[in-house]
Amino acid sequence: MNRIAPQLVHVAETDSTNRYLRMITETERLVSGSIVLADYQTAGRGVSGSSWESEAGKNLTFSVLFYPEDIPANRSFVIAEMASLSVKFTLDEYIHDVTVKWPNDVYCGDKKITGILIENTLFQGKITQSIIGIGINVNQHLFHSDAPNPVSMAQVAGLEFDRMTVMNNFRQKFMEQCGRLSKPYNFARVHDDYLNALYRKTGFHSYRDDQGAFDAVLHDIESTGHLLLKRVDGSISRYAFKEVSFLDCL
Repeated sequence: MNRIAPQLVHVAETDSTNRYLRMITETERLVSGSIVLADYQTAGRGVSGSSWESEAGKNLTFSVLFYPEDIPANRSFVIAEMASLSVKFTLDEYIHDVTVKWPNDVYCGDKKITGILIENTLFQGKITQSIIGIGINVNQHLFHSDAPNPVSMAQVAGLEFDRMTVMNNFRQKFMEQCGRLSKPYNFARVHDDYLNALYRKTGFHSYRDDQGAFDAVLHDIESTGHLLLKRVDGSISRYAFKEVSFLDCL
């Protein structure tokens, strides 16, 4: 029996690949792993409504569809782990020092090379559909927005890359990671890989919360996605996304 392969829908321009993909799924049942790729995204978004700068034809801006098989709503963070690892493992083939900055940005050194925006659909306490928007800086050399620390693969490596080769490598890595999530007992293994990939995972670093600046070491990430930081005095602080920031790395 032949299995239907995931589709790759390649468009020249759209306002949002997440919106475009969602529009398709409203009338058509695409295979999990199907992708909408845009050469230019006019209204790309990051988390919390931030914008995503991407020069036309230089980068990879796309959204990938994922149909979880048995992921409860309170374990949705494993999708963020899977998606960020898919990007990291792809970029590891081209450049060095690639890490995942909590919760799901991908960094090269101290600079952001990939942003991820995940939109989940829930039904009866489970995730029935995820649309994962991803922007990978590939060949852009100049960034004009006020984003504090963008970098591209080309800037890091000193050469340009074939975008579709990178795209196809990502598709392979993503499907491998999706396969792991088909079995709940693999969630812990994905989580361990995520912890091992984390940016600033060892040593004390400077952070800021609503009480001010402090130094702490990354203690753990809960299965819910909450960040646990161990302060100099030994106390543990627990944070949801946007409740704490990395100083010198915003």
